[in-house]
Amino acid sequence: MTAIDFSGFVDRLAQISAEVILPFFRSAIGAEDKSRGGAFDPVTEADRAAEVAMRRLIAQTFPAHGVIGEEYGVERAEADYVWVLDPIDGTKAFISGLPTWGTLIGLTHRGRPVYGMMSQPFTRERYFGDGVSAGWRGLGLARNESAASRSLRVRPCPSLGEATLMTTSPQMFDETEAPGFRRVEERTRLARYGADCYGYCALAGGFVDLVIEAGLKPHDIVALVPIIEGAGGIVTTWDGGDPSRGGRIVAAGDRRVHEQALELLAV
Repeated sequence: MTAIDFSGFVDRLAQISAEVILPFFRSAIGAEDKSRGGAFDPVTEADRAAEVAMRRLIAQTFPAHGVIGEEYGVERAEADYVWVLDPIDGTKAFISGLPTWGTLIGLTHRGRPVYGMMSQPFTRERYFGDGVSAGWRGLGLARNESAASRSLRVRPCPSLGEATLMTTSPQMFDETEAPGFRRVEERTRLARYGADCYGYCALAGGFVDLVIEAGLKPHDIVALVPIIEGAGGIVTTWDGGDPSRGGRIVAAGDRRVHEQALELLAV
């Protein structure tokens, strides 16, 4: 069974999570702080309910598969196939009424990301990829009206001086990481903040050239790796390693910009 065989099932996961989440968006929903005294780390009833719904469908359909989720941890991490779920990536945006959050659904095979989707049900967009190709669907104004898919492709960008850089927030970098980020930012043409998972999809679509972040968990990045790579981009850790375990992440549409960013982040 190949990764592409799972694409229809991923659409089902995206649909059931959307049905759970959307009634809460731009409502009076409250948020719990799960940071235990650290930086504000919100979680909502929508996060938890959507992950429960996705886990239930996975267990019913693929009982031998593992699951790693932001809210409910790890089940069968040793399985050949493991689903990596973030029901609402960008909960801070979600509770602020901003549509830059998304549901991340990733699939690994023997530890390697092989399929990923970012679903934004409010704007009715789905970004997906298998590491070889990547695409986008806008679901139209009617819930069941599906537009044709189009391919995603990164854009060429030879230098940082011509690049658009995105990160969720400069506050995500600690005192050892912030200087490196600033060195890159100072050399780019444009820097934008606040995109969460949407920034990586904008990169895959050829609108952004570079995304730099830190402190990510696997559920924050696994689904995005096949989308970026399928669109012709590159995503690694700051030291050029495997991004699927999270940590300090740099994604680029052009390998030349990626190399330039790595040099500055390592100084």
